[in-house]
Amino acid sequence: MLSQQLAWLILAASVIAEALGTAGLKLSSGFTRLIPSILTVVCYMAAVWLMALATKRLEMGTAYAAWAGTSAALTALIGIVCFAETISPLKLIGLGTAVLGIVLLNMSGGTS
Repeated sequence: MLSQQLAWLILAASVIAEALGTAGLKLSSGFTRLIPSILTVVCYMAAVWLMALATKRLEMGTAYAAWAGTSAALTALIGIVCFAETISPLKLIGLGTAVLGIVLLNMSGGTS
């Protein structure tokens, strides 16, 4: 049986896979470049598979909310760092709010 800590680690791996898949999507230029397109598909498949494993132990709503919020924050960070996307105080507040929400969800202790 999966421990709750391991389930959160698997969920974190799913977040990383999703964010890398999204970066690959940008690099794929609308699936016209082979290697980034393959990276995108593999990463998205891994993200869904890892999420399925994590939800064996974590509550689905909590896991999905944490996954979506963390993925969005990480994807925004990748966009800022790797693709020179803009950053503004409002964007930072939004990302901070997402992270705070994830911390609160994690503190709720929800398990299946």
